[in-house]
Amino acid sequence: MATSPNTATPPARPSKLLIAALLSLSLGALGVAAYALTRTSSSEAEPARHVAVEKPIFVALEPITVNVQGEGRNRFLHVGMSLKVRDEKAKAQVMEFMPELRSRALLMLSNRQADTLQTTEDKSRLAAEILGELTRPLNDSLPPQGISGVSFTAFVVQ
Repeated sequence: MATSPNTATPPARPSKLLIAALLSLSLGALGVAAYALTRTSSSEAEPARHVAVEKPIFVALEPITVNVQGEGRNRFLHVGMSLKVRDEKAKAQVMEFMPELRSRALLMLSNRQADTLQTTEDKSRLAAEILGELTRPLNDSLPPQGISGVSFTAFVVQ
């Protein structure tokens, strides 16, 4: 019997063995990718866990009280400060020369205008000025102090 030219043969269905092989290969590839991603993530996170954060070193100055200029009346400024130093060597130098550093701060704070010490910006500017003055070398043979910051712990203008 002859087949008619209009009759098409149905497409061949893939065998169950081929489907199982493709499925196994896909699952294997996913497993390898997941393993590689978890290995990369944990190896990148591992060093971050072991990085030690340096603890800051602060040196507290005794509070300073100075007269400030007001509108025709006596006013004063009471300031407590802590100096952030770079390392133990800088801390030792600051402690050794504390009387001179306190004197520099006192002279710098004396006779300021009270109205120039009110806002946050005024206080930030003052902290930067104090930092500049206190980091200046104490004499020609010494390097600048290793002071990296000035923090106010008390600030009262009255």
